Amino acid sequence: MPDQDHAVQLLTPEGERVEHPDYASDLTDDDLRSLYRDLVLVRRLDVEATALQRHGELGLWPPLLGQEAAQIGAGRALRAQDHVFPTYREHGVAWCRGVDPLRLLSLFRGCDQGSWDPEEHHFGLYTVVIGAQTLHATGYAMGVQRDGLVGTGDPSRDMAVVAHLGDGATSQGDVNEAFVFAASYGAPVVFFCQNNQWAISEPTTRQSTQALYRRAAGFGFPGVRVDGNDVLATYAVTKAALQRARDGGGPTFVEAFTYRMGAHTTTDDPTRYRLSGEVERWKLRDPIARVEAYLRRGGLASQEFFAAVEAEAEELGERLRAGCRALPDPDPVALFDNVYGETPAELVGQRDDYAAYLASFEEVGA
Repeated sequence: MPDQDHAVQLLTPEGERVEHPDYASDLTDDDLRSLYRDLVLVRRLDVEATALQRHGELGLWPPLLGQEAAQIGAGRALRAQDHVFPTYREHGVAWCRGVDPLRLLSLFRGCDQGSWDPEEHHFGLYTVVIGAQTLHATGYAMGVQRDGLVGTGDPSRDMAVVAHLGDGATSQGDVNEAFVFAASYGAPVVFFCQNNQWAISEPTTRQSTQALYRRAAGFGFPGVRVDGNDVLATYAVTKAALQRARDGGGPTFVEAFTYRMGAHTTTDDPTRYRLSGEVERWKLRDPIARVEAYLRRGGLASQEFFAAVEAEAEELGERLRAGCRALPDPDPVALFDNVYGETPAELVGQRDDYAAYLASFEEVGA
């Protein structure tokens, strides 16, 4: 397993604050407590969704257990006008962007193909095709340039774009093409890679002989590795990369060095290829435990605070269980209505034929 060489860190696994020459935390005590709350609630969302899938309530679920700090840190660094292009696992970023978790569950229950408004939340629909979102993000960022929304010096106007990806996606052609376009045009995009060490069943070291963040230099833009289990460092590094993009400095590649404690998806069995000793070592770097240790050690949060967050997590779990089971079944015919902006006549005919086919079963049953 590769070491965390050159990873930016502001909070150690033991919960001790450390300084970094290039990145500093400007977070208040209230901010730290709020970050802890987000970490706990997003973990509960993830654990609850995994349990729902195991009980047959979801068709599939991609867990994020262990990656909470990477996602919350990146999500909280965004400004309201910044736009995010996620993969299919950015549940924590979705939380930061105000997407109701039930909308995530609805997607993986098969009720819809993504029911939140990307423009309202500045958070795109989930992308299952590995790496495709990086091209979408780069194209969007080039559009932002042409709209004059970069480098104006107006903090309420200038914007950046974030493309989330996993370590496995760095081997995809789409991703490398996105890097070329972003570098060539100086696009205001941050490529945020959550390197969880395993691209399904293959280790990152088999994909790249170099640390992933170093590959950015070959495309002509900076790369930085951050301790992805450190929410403070992830926040600081992402915030700086976003500001560089908004100022017109072009793209940055952020490698969040982390570890997904669960499976790639609920259809995967990581015990086939991961060693238990490796998992145990990463448990000691738990992103939530280090924030809790820091808050407790510094007297920044009371026992009542921790109890209140835990109670809120229980309420969230109950709401998700009940809400998931109450989601309405989808109308099969509605699938045809979401293929084109204006449905062509040929597809209308296919839709009508399918509707008649479904109706024939009702006639037989009657």
